[in-house]
Amino acid sequence: MGTSAAIRVADLSKVYGGRRAVDSLTFEVRQGSITGFLGPNGAGKSTTLRMLVGLTRPTAGSATVLGRPYTDLGNPGRRVGVLLDASAQHSGRTGLEVLKLGAMMMGLPEQRAAAMIERVGLTPAEAGRRTGTYSLGMKQRLGVAHALLGDPGVLILDEPANGLDPAGIHWMRTLLKEFAGGGGSVLLSSHLLHEIEVVADELVVIGRGRIVAQGSKDELLAGSGVHVRSTDDEGLARALRAAGLPFSGNAEGGFTITAEAEHVSNIAAAAGITLRELRTAENTGLEDLFLQLTADDAREDVIS
Repeated sequence: MGTSAAIRVADLSKVYGGRRAVDSLTFEVRQGSITGFLGPNGAGKSTTLRMLVGLTRPTAGSATVLGRPYTDLGNPGRRVGVLLDASAQHSGRTGLEVLKLGAMMMGLPEQRAAAMIERVGLTPAEAGRRTGTYSLGMKQRLGVAHALLGDPGVLILDEPANGLDPAGIHWMRTLLKEFAGGGGSVLLSSHLLHEIEVVADELVVIGRGRIVAQGSKDELLAGSGVHVRSTDDEGLARALRAAGLPFSGNAEGGFTITAEAEHVSNIAAAAGITLRELRTAENTGLEDLFLQLTADDAREDVIS
């Protein structure tokens, strides 16, 4: 992996009671870029982020931010902004009190809290309300304000756009682009695939704790695999699963497969299956790619 990585994850795994929630993940987030971290519910995204910031101990592997484990960073809020759960705020404190306390703990001037309130679009009246009365969208804005409080170079955000209205989502998109444009690095987990498609430079897609695709957004979305039809689609599906290739069914029959055409042809030939059609897929959107990659991995009964 390159030398200019703001975040590095290497062979990271987490096992709960014999179940692998995260299975040997390896990826990096480059400086000055936004990396979208995607996967179905239960794929292991939140567990990975918790290990990255020291809240969950890995079973194996390592994760570093700015070259060191997060827990080894001195005054980490001044270097890394984290938002994992916007609702995890003291419901009896006002929004401004939450930020003033954060500023005090980071050794920042009190005025920084008011500046961040303004930056994330909360009004003075809203900042004076107890967070227990906040809507989810307001809690998200406050959580982002806290993540930005220490003027960090890295942001680690888990579903930061939850509860935001269209104007709020546009604001979030602009903020992240400006942050990365200024040299900051962002690891962004979100189920809002369109927003990831708009802002991300790189993508890491996981399913059942394992990486199923990673690379630049443009490369992954440019001709994502092949379309194939055969004389025995059920047999071809079994052969593709045995080969570990992700695929999705097409309305007109056959499959879209994330693989090179020659590889698919060889698998079909080895299984004794005749192909009727094999052609490169057209450029696709992130939603189509996501569904192709995670069709066999979407499940609700695993740890996230």
